Amino acid sequence: MHRVAALVHAPQSTFELACAAEVFGIERRGLPSRYSFDVCAEQPGPVATRAGYAMLVTEGLDALDGADTVIVPGWLPTDETPSPAVVRALRRAHERGARVITICSGAFALAHTGLLDGRSATTHWALASEFAARFPAVRLDPDVLYVDHGDVATSAGAGAGVDLCLHLVRTDQGAGYAAHVARNMVMPPHREGGQLQFSTPPHPAQIDGSLAPLLEWATGRLDEPLAVEDLAAHAGCSARTLARRFVEQVGTSPGRWLLAQRITTARELLESSDLPVDAVARRVGLSSATNLRRRFLSTLGTTPGAYRRAFQAEPR
Repeated sequence: MHRVAALVHAPQSTFELACAAEVFGIERRGLPSRYSFDVCAEQPGPVATRAGYAMLVTEGLDALDGADTVIVPGWLPTDETPSPAVVRALRRAHERGARVITICSGAFALAHTGLLDGRSATTHWALASEFAARFPAVRLDPDVLYVDHGDVATSAGAGAGVDLCLHLVRTDQGAGYAAHVARNMVMPPHREGGQLQFSTPPHPAQIDGSLAPLLEWATGRLDEPLAVEDLAAHAGCSARTLARRFVEQVGTSPGRWLLAQRITTARELLESSDLPVDAVARRVGLSSATNLRRRFLSTLGTTPGAYRRAFQAEPR
């Protein structure tokens, strides 16, 4: 029996804890139990949750000493440094061979232990900038659903915690066992792509400054073969000057910004229409389904077809 222990912290996200509990803590008909699941806290007793109620946790940090896998299912607020006792408990578990994993903001707590230094890790896309600034020794990868090093693993937003947990079950027990668990949860055993497809795309209205009229003009003509020279001509400046102004005001180059708008509009069309992928590609100025697929793979880590299956609105 593989022993799993989740370390909770107030205010605890109930969903992130439930992701781990649903995978490791549920007995399923027709499937032998391979995991035991416990919940512990630094101070046993009532632990406040983000859902407005408290849950009673009876186990303390000693529960981590007997665990084969330790899970930190979120850590809020992210600027709260774990106590020395928590850091010692996580490091002690790792040193004796336990696997330490995190869900979403839990990566912040693990980073304080130093166990992620010099290694790749991930967290929720909305927390990526804060994490990178606070833990420069960690190689943050904000694009992926999870990163597994064997002894330590981190996942992106809360739902990606399910992806990581199912991946670990597949590693521990085999693909057949993991598929049975996933089927029981009405979940795919493995999701395509990374978390960039879930991040909120920027819109021109969010950008202030003198380039705003140009951005609005360009976004209304994405179906045309616009080039950087066209943007510069409309702005009445050289391509070199335009590039400098883009970096100052938008934080990227004109070409990268234009591609991002094409991808953003393609995402919206895939979500909201039944247009063939080739027609979507032409409408956003990417010429063909092949080119759109290549851009989606390099930018979002998934295909237009997979993106549509995941995000298309229900038929009206």
